[in-house]
Amino acid sequence: MKNPKTTLATPLLVLLSCLIFAGCNYSKGAKKDLLTGLSFNYNGFVVQDMALVDPENNRMTDNKVKLNSEIAIVALGINNYGLKDGKAFPGMSLLVTDTKGTPVLKADDLFSGDQGHPPADATELRGKITIAQPMAAGQTYHVKLRIWDKVKADNELNAETDLVVQ
Repeated sequence: MKNPKTTLATPLLVLLSCLIFAGCNYSKGAKKDLLTGLSFNYNGFVVQDMALVDPENNRMTDNKVKLNSEIAIVALGINNYGLKDGKAFPGMSLLVTDTKGTPVLKADDLFSGDQGHPPADATELRGKITIAQPMAAGQTYHVKLRIWDKVKADNELNAETDLVVQ
């Protein structure tokens, strides 16, 4: 015959574990846009989507960009920031390299010196890229974008894609 204390304790322990993990608001995942090649992964943040957008802010359907134009990588629906004084403090780095790995655009933190934002204002972040010299038509460039939480160190989002300049 089974011990009634053990029989009751096991389901309660499983239920308690589920409640603890559900209360953590922990999120992790990865996605890839097969049309543009934009891939991203996130850890800690809750992220709805990411997209490459053209100069008119329309979602791009490929990774071809025109010289002397501006595009952006947009992160949508970012949540689960750690808050300091009720504000979110995102960080964002952007790196564009040529086929040899030489940086043609590098920003270590686009939010350096930032005073924080209400969480609702930090749900959409964009890294703008100007397609201009020293980039050249006919060349491919690799883009890496990183978003992190300056309050909750485990929150991070990484995205990358190749851009073909025309």
